[in-house]
Amino acid sequence: MSRHLALPCAFVLAALPLLAGAQATVKPDGEFRYSLAAGASYASGNTSAASVNLAADGVRATGDSKWRFGAKAVWSREDGTTSAENITAGTQYDRDFTPLYFGFGSVDYLRDKFANISGRYGAHGGVGRHLVKNDTTTFDVSIGAGYVEDRYIEPADINGRTRTRYGRVEALLGEESTHKWTDTTMFRQKLTLFPALRSGGGYRGVFDSGLSVAMSPLLSLNVGLNYRYDSDPGAGFKKGDTLFTTSLAMKID
Repeated sequence: MSRHLALPCAFVLAALPLLAGAQATVKPDGEFRYSLAAGASYASGNTSAASVNLAADGVRATGDSKWRFGAKAVWSREDGTTSAENITAGTQYDRDFTPLYFGFGSVDYLRDKFANISGRYGAHGGVGRHLVKNDTTTFDVSIGAGYVEDRYIEPADINGRTRTRYGRVEALLGEESTHKWTDTTMFRQKLTLFPALRSGGGYRGVFDSGLSVAMSPLLSLNVGLNYRYDSDPGAGFKKGDTLFTTSLAMKID
């Protein structure tokens, strides 16, 4: 499973088009802003290992809306054997319909070879409330529903049947916050739970967080932590996956 801890970055892949833990600057002016990040390591001799993590984050915000989109990829290899291969991508659009309440829609994709997932496709929508919204801190809670389908690399025993794919309707319960601790330090976290709206369908959970420390107006050091939980991943697979990444990021404002 993709639980390998990506090692600290040894060099920057600044020329790649999708450069984990990228955090684009959010300003309510209607302009697109991006952050591209990359981390990598390589070792040879008694240990032969290499890892690469890449991420891209983009956002367009106005006074009453926000459109966020991004992607992450992680690959690692140890002693000639691939030990992690993971790709995630997603987008979410939020629109305020009062100063306190908003509606949202999101689409997500996951590929994780070592979790036996050739593709997870999800679409959700719902409503949320701004509990805190100021220049240094935001904190939102949300509730909704959607549909997700898993497609498996190998047939898996899921919810009492052997399946090559598994689709279900889910509820969504989430919270998300951003914190500007200093002029150069930003922290962002998001926790979302997805209970299946079907008897015996289980539930999923995703926690994603990132810390960004600016080293210059252009470059920042980023640390990211992602944890995925699936109550019914299939026989022989663990329920939880943890990913820790470090990277350097370049902002495009």
